[in-house]
Amino acid sequence: MALMTHDGNGIGHTRQTIFRFHGELNDFLPRERRSRAFSRDVPPKAAVKDVIESLGVPHTEVDVILVNGESAGFFCQLEGGEQIEVYPWSLVPPVAPVCHLRPRPAPRPRFVLDAHLGKLARHLRLLGFDCRYHHAIEDDEIAKLAESEKRIVLSRDRGLLMRRRIEQAHFVRNIKPLAQLEEVCSTFDLVNALAPFTRCTRCNGLLVEVDKADVQDRLEPRTRAHVEHFFECENCGHLYWHGSHVERMRSMVERLRKRLQ
Repeated sequence: MALMTHDGNGIGHTRQTIFRFHGELNDFLPRERRSRAFSRDVPPKAAVKDVIESLGVPHTEVDVILVNGESAGFFCQLEGGEQIEVYPWSLVPPVAPVCHLRPRPAPRPRFVLDAHLGKLARHLRLLGFDCRYHHAIEDDEIAKLAESEKRIVLSRDRGLLMRRRIEQAHFVRNIKPLAQLEEVCSTFDLVNALAPFTRCTRCNGLLVEVDKADVQDRLEPRTRAHVEHFFECENCGHLYWHGSHVERMRSMVERLRKRLQ
């Protein structure tokens, strides 16, 4: 039932609207609102996107919005009294036609990560993914890169994900870096796009094979004596070679593949 409140002159100014969020969107709600309908006062002409974000859910996590059972866009204006259902991209509502609001990622997506996800950035680069990141990256720079280079933002800051310039993003739920890596690979179905050891984990540049003779003056005596194959970052010049640490990384990648398949 739609309810209207009144000011001292008896003029209605808000009407309660019923909301229900589905799937992982409930992660952003207080426990008492999760997976159940609840009411919210909505000012006239409010955009549904603004009301959803005022409830704590970033627009970048939303794929489908139903207003009174019909698929609607982010800028649908509410009058109050509507029934709103909000879905993530992992769930398809039982209606047709459906207007999908979250752009589908590219088969090999490019990412930009906030300053708190440095280890995740290194792991994703290890797997061959193009990741823009540095330890002092600011939110304004992240939003600019997301818009200009069509990158997916990875962050644990929901306020950042509510910025208008950001269209594609993922709120990283896990705390530990390896769990974060598995989460991102699963969310974006990256298992068939893995290209380990093709990108510099320090600066994101591509790796190219180089002749040992061209870099031997940069090698420690033990490395010069026992290693024959080397790779160099096209961007920063850092050298890589296959040692015991690479075998450990290979094992990590294979475990990840098995869990995701």
